[in-house]
Amino acid sequence: MFRIKTLNKISPAGISVLDQTRFSISSDVENEDGILVRSADMHEYVFPEALRAIARAGAGTNNIPIDRCSENGIVVFNTPGANANAVKELAVCALLLASRNVVGGVQWVREQAGGGADVEAVVEKGKSQFVGPELSGKMLGVIGLGAIGVQVANIATKLGMTVFGYDPFLSVDAALSLSRLVHRAMDLETIYKNCDYITLHVPQTAETKGMINTDSINMMKGHVRIINLARGGLVNDDDMLLALDSGRVAAYVTDFPNNKIIQGKNVVTIPHLGASTPESEENCAVMAAQQLRDYLENGNIKNSVNLPTLVQEWSGISRLCVIHRNVPGTIASITGVLSKDGVNVENMTNKSKKDYAYTVVDMGSRISESVVNEIRAIDGVLRVRVLNH
Repeated sequence: MFRIKTLNKISPAGISVLDQTRFSISSDVENEDGILVRSADMHEYVFPEALRAIARAGAGTNNIPIDRCSENGIVVFNTPGANANAVKELAVCALLLASRNVVGGVQWVREQAGGGADVEAVVEKGKSQFVGPELSGKMLGVIGLGAIGVQVANIATKLGMTVFGYDPFLSVDAALSLSRLVHRAMDLETIYKNCDYITLHVPQTAETKGMINTDSINMMKGHVRIINLARGGLVNDDDMLLALDSGRVAAYVTDFPNNKIIQGKNVVTIPHLGASTPESEENCAVMAAQQLRDYLENGNIKNSVNLPTLVQEWSGISRLCVIHRNVPGTIASITGVLSKDGVNVENMTNKSKKDYAYTVVDMGSRISESVVNEIRAIDGVLRVRVLNH
């Protein structure tokens, strides 16, 4: 029986993916094998010895201590693309909110009514202060062409916009999904200098944190409109406030409000609604649970942020799963131990991702605990599991 701990409320559709005869799922389980989480902060979380995997029902993993997980041989999954449609639809809304001062207009109408004015009589005179440009014919820069960015870029072409997309790590799947009408920008400067609108769809990393700042804004066209539905830290709030005050940035729409940015001129703050739809939460929960189940039952890894993708069909009666550092000699050491014990290897796959690697070995016989302990003792090995078919 696998023990699964939930750190947030998880959609019942996701829970139903896990066979109740093989999985015990609760927020109260102890010494858990796996964790299902949405936004709960895990940076101070004490990992139990049994913990093997964490599945985040969502794309961002800033709430999870990735480095500490890797060093403990814990696989971290996310669910890229599961919430893409929800965020794409909000991005379309954000483009419109950045153009037409709908929020300000609605507030103004309520204020007129609250002040006793005849609303029908005043709107025609007052509406000019909320006028804004149409999207059609304008240039949009999409920074990040992952599952969400591609959908945003594609639908923007349907709105009559000229779209430039930038992503130095564009995947084959994303490239195949991208409309031929989207122009590939080879650098950020192309986006900054040419686009009337810029929308961010990248993760927050050491390289992307604060990427929208005074230096990058100074490269942009005057009166640019910026949308951030990705991560709040991508934008330097102090620099953004100065740019809004000067008019260099005409509008800023963000899904990450805080006490500082809400004071800005022409800022529209959305209360983190990007993936907040019933459909998105269900999709994310199902995908997270499926990935967690496949890893715990079969050792397969797909959509991990810290370990490589490795999916291998069963071809033996026992499976050895080894998470280790990506250093020379480790695979030879593993196979050497197996050979010494007379174990017949039916199939073996090794994949690496930066500093870490994952090796799966299907064997024609069971292996003893002493052999497993020998493999655990190999320098650089972080976690060893044995699964039986």
